[in-house]
Amino acid sequence: MARHSEIPVIDLFAGPGGLCEGFSSIFDEAGARRFAVKVSVEMDPIAHRTLLLRSIFRKFPKGKVPSCYYDYIRGKITREAFLTHPDIKDAAERAAKEARCAELGATPAEEVDGWIREALGNQTDWVLIGGPPCQAYSLAGRSRLRSKDPKKFEADAKHFLYTEYLRIIQQFAPAVFVMENVKGMLNSTNSGKRIFEKILADLKSPRENLSYEVRSLVVHKANGEELDPNDYVIEADDYGIPQSRHRVILFGIRSDVAEATPALAENPERFLLTKAKKKVGVSAALAGLPALRSRLSKEPDSQEAWMKVLRESPKSLKDWRIPLRSVIETAMEKFIKRAEKQTTFGSTFIPMEVAPGEAMPKALREWYLDPKVGGVLQHETRSHMRSDLHRYMFAACFAATQKYAPDLRNFPPRLLPDHVNVDEETIPFKDRFRVQMGKHPSSTVVAHIKKDGHYYIHPDPAQCRSLTAREAARLQTFPDNYFFEGNRTEQYGQIGNAVPPLLAKQIAEIIYAFMSSPRK
Repeated sequence: MARHSEIPVIDLFAGPGGLCEGFSSIFDEAGARRFAVKVSVEMDPIAHRTLLLRSIFRKFPKGKVPSCYYDYIRGKITREAFLTHPDIKDAAERAAKEARCAELGATPAEEVDGWIREALGNQTDWVLIGGPPCQAYSLAGRSRLRSKDPKKFEADAKHFLYTEYLRIIQQFAPAVFVMENVKGMLNSTNSGKRIFEKILADLKSPRENLSYEVRSLVVHKANGEELDPNDYVIEADDYGIPQSRHRVILFGIRSDVAEATPALAENPERFLLTKAKKKVGVSAALAGLPALRSRLSKEPDSQEAWMKVLRESPKSLKDWRIPLRSVIETAMEKFIKRAEKQTTFGSTFIPMEVAPGEAMPKALREWYLDPKVGGVLQHETRSHMRSDLHRYMFAACFAATQKYAPDLRNFPPRLLPDHVNVDEETIPFKDRFRVQMGKHPSSTVVAHIKKDGHYYIHPDPAQCRSLTAREAARLQTFPDNYFFEGNRTEQYGQIGNAVPPLLAKQIAEIIYAFMSSPRK
């Protein structure tokens, strides 16, 4: 097959562009991108705006993005002024042909196929990436949907959106595909049959005269031994991602391409991800971001009012008669005193020098930071009810002193949510309030973060708050110059739904190593 300077990529169900970002982040010696995203499709109009903006950013060589981009993300000019700016006019037109706002399965297939056909031309060495929406696969989603309406759950089209992905494979036969989804899909069933087994069978043999090897990116089994479904699971925190995110990722290679590439059999280990030497903790990932206070909801907010609420938090320990109480009270007093320094709740742009220092590994500093931003984007706290602030203060102080995050069984009686009895054998959602531990990767950042921040309490008790959108983006490894469109709730949703770009980059490096290998 012919070689091209850039390998084309088509991204389905692209979200805000996590996979796109990873594949676009590999450069050759001359600074040219190894992969070129030709079409990315996302149905949500707000996520699509983010996708389009980043597509414009990537139309420029590394370090050569015009200043009007930075003016826009800092809020100095409007989106309209940015999109019509002469410095990016050509890039914006090309980006509009790449980033498409469309619902796969609803948008006519001929239209989608037309975009892909035009983008690929006569190239056959290209990569299909993406993953169908996962509501019907996720454990929480399945539980919620099935309990509401079992028949509707069984008929839910989201179970089968992978068939849209499959249809593109059938139609265009990419040399390679990368498909991502939640771990819950491994044991998800529909009409009594395991969905994953059907997906795997379909992807291995999409149609007559077209077949694929479906490989794991983390496990190789010799002598033709079958992979176990769990062998396809990538645990992101093993690969330098500051988050415990476990996802199924399938690496498909068209059979004729696989047979023509001797390196697959000769050196299969070369096409597996390499584990990081050590895991990255939350504090390392968030280093350099300014400390903020939270805000009060359902009552007037001010720094004085917020401090008054924090000073009341030790009263919540009343009636909690265990030896640990004095330890927590002492910690509360210490961190409440420190909280007096937190005078700002942040902003959509904070002008400052971002200097994480040695707290952040060098590789992450190089990945996250862009001095041209001139500060921190979308680092603004939520408002919280005073009862929740008391819970946050307790939980963060507990974690700081006990070195593990408490669940509701550890909470004092006065801090338990309504209708929770700590004496019950099973407490529903016992980790409903979850402190992120500074020295460890975070819990999985999911789209639910847009509804409340209880599961994402900042490790520093003096800030007494949930994570900001920028902090969530850091845990997902989005660079600091990545701007999320929409309001704060919409930003959280996009971030939680994304693939970590730094993990996507490592996957892309494997794909490039394969596609650049000699063929017979």
